[in-house]
Amino acid sequence: MEKDKREVVVSALQFACTDDVATNVATAERLVRAAHAKGANIILIQELFEGHYFCQAQREDFFQRAKPYKGHPTILRMQKLAKELGVVIPVSFFEEANNDHYNSIAIIDADGADLGLYRKSHIPDGPGYQEKFYFNPGDTGFKVFKTKFATIAVAICWDQWFPEAARALVLQGAEILFYPTAIGSEPQDGGLDSRDHWRRVMQGHAGANVVPVVTSNRIGKEIIETEHGKSEITFYGNSFIAGPTGEIVATANDKEEAVLVAQFDLDKIKWKRHSWGVFRDRRPDLYKVLLTSDGSNSPL
Repeated sequence: MEKDKREVVVSALQFACTDDVATNVATAERLVRAAHAKGANIILIQELFEGHYFCQAQREDFFQRAKPYKGHPTILRMQKLAKELGVVIPVSFFEEANNDHYNSIAIIDADGADLGLYRKSHIPDGPGYQEKFYFNPGDTGFKVFKTKFATIAVAICWDQWFPEAARALVLQGAEILFYPTAIGSEPQDGGLDSRDHWRRVMQGHAGANVVPVVTSNRIGKEIIETEHGKSEITFYGNSFIAGPTGEIVATANDKEEAVLVAQFDLDKIKWKRHSWGVFRDRRPDLYKVLLTSDGSNSPL
């Protein structure tokens, strides 16, 4: 006897950010409403969408962009929106926690409830992406959240390059992985285009863990005044949704605003994941080397 389907519609948004919070939050709300009109239940907004990606520069004044988690005005606004529309919205923001700062995301359920916080674990540091100047390494660990529509997990941008993170999240029961992102050109090397590499890595997470992956990236050219002059990144968008074998089911281009949607039957995917055996046949006793930095001196 076939069970009722447990279907969910997910969405990834994509837009160009100004450096005005009110404008960007209004754009995000407009696109959330558009995704809801397309039937979306869980809607992903891109990383740090309140303004320009400020990590191109190391500037003291940019710490003024951070706000505490509790009472954060954008989170409060998205809570009202989520409750009105009956949708789940992960909300990315620059968090101030006393003397610490984090690249964080709050998970808002379909009734407007704040289910909790995830702080970005892996913090990059390179030309144009100098996040270590602003963000402490996250201290929440990898977390999953039971929302109205699915058990989900959100990892943030640089987290997306680490298969250990994706596996840890699905081991804890995540049925869908969400990756809000801000990535584009490399200021130090105009010939370096990471787009296809970036996408294939996350497709691999979907296929290796037999879960859908939803990725939201920004578009547009952003110029930031740094201590060494102007720095410029052109964000390449290409937000996408991948199915549980890594197949692309929806994708945006590198220039246009987008509202992507895709529908998945979570029970059908669960049966596929169980029958494929990638969790049944794991050998945690052989993976102790993963607890080391250089592969040597593995703990007993």
